[in-house]
Amino acid sequence: MVDWQRIWNDDKKISCFSPLRATLFFLSLFYRLIVNLRNWLYNKQLISSVRLPCPVISVGNITVGGTGKTPCVIMLSQMLQAAGYRPAVISRGYGGKSAQKINIVSDGRKILLDSETAGDEPLLIAQLLPGVPVITGAKRIRTGNVAIKRFGADVIVCDDAFQHRKISRDIDLVLLDSAKPLGNGHLLPAGELREPLKELKRTDCLIMTRAHGDVKMSEKVNQIAQKMNIPIFCSNHYPQDIARGDGNSTVGLEVLTGKSVCAFCGIARPNSFEEMLRKAGAQILSFNAFPDHYRYGLYDLEELNNQYRKLRADYLMTTHKDAVRLHNYPEFLKAVWILRIKMKMRPSSMEESFEKFILRRLKTGAGQ
Repeated sequence: MVDWQRIWNDDKKISCFSPLRATLFFLSLFYRLIVNLRNWLYNKQLISSVRLPCPVISVGNITVGGTGKTPCVIMLSQMLQAAGYRPAVISRGYGGKSAQKINIVSDGRKILLDSETAGDEPLLIAQLLPGVPVITGAKRIRTGNVAIKRFGADVIVCDDAFQHRKISRDIDLVLLDSAKPLGNGHLLPAGELREPLKELKRTDCLIMTRAHGDVKMSEKVNQIAQKMNIPIFCSNHYPQDIARGDGNSTVGLEVLTGKSVCAFCGIARPNSFEEMLRKAGAQILSFNAFPDHYRYGLYDLEELNNQYRKLRADYLMTTHKDAVRLHNYPEFLKAVWILRIKMKMRPSSMEESFEKFILRRLKTGAGQ
């Protein structure tokens, strides 16, 4: 498996003039040409976007990898529920194996699909959003219409859709990881950028995620935000508590203080999970990072369990996103504890400002 992060992060072990780098750079030029042409066709309305009969909020990013879209979708949907809206979440369902055009992950009352069928992120969203339908499918216009006609949704939250311009949106939120907002600054496959930086002008709001302390904004991002009058909000992922994998018990985060932990995860930013455990006071004896969306097998779990027992750790820890991929291993889940997190704006005063921004845009229309 290619270690893309090592290549993108300009690891010194890889020569700056290697054939691999030259090939990736050439391919990124071709990729840029395709992306620019596609965006030009949409901008000139030679390819049209379809408007749904209710407002659409897109939560997306301009880089590949984890910027915190799933926690943002959950936070946003809860905020809309509290304001009296009936939101529904639609997603492409990355990682799901279903060949169906429409997949009802949750009807708002009951979860109907597992992670292998629906994808781990849609299932996690469904678990944490009671009362909110979650639907996946390749064509979001179709899934959006199902959400409206079948479930009575009056606002659609579209997960990972900044590049999905076929569906018209009323609010475009773009998330940037505050540690590396633009990756290495290069387009795929030479870097993490999905689109040229100039395309940030399409967004209505930028959210800096994992914003610890003072956030140093990219000068280029700041220039675009100021020129286009795009508001910038800061957020962080806060650990709430820990829950047993089988769902039988939940305890406060303070129980981790001074306790030994064996941890594992298969997420895009494993270091963020490790950092949260350390800040909670846990002593990490082992940390196993698997590829994002990794499908664990019996051998993996046996190795993790053996390591946990050999080191005599107090807790075997993983993320909520990983736990939804372990439903086929109920006995293993009994031994696992999940670190549950929540996304919040920071400082706390910014939370109210963000809510006002969203609700005002929904009432007045994105074009006003």
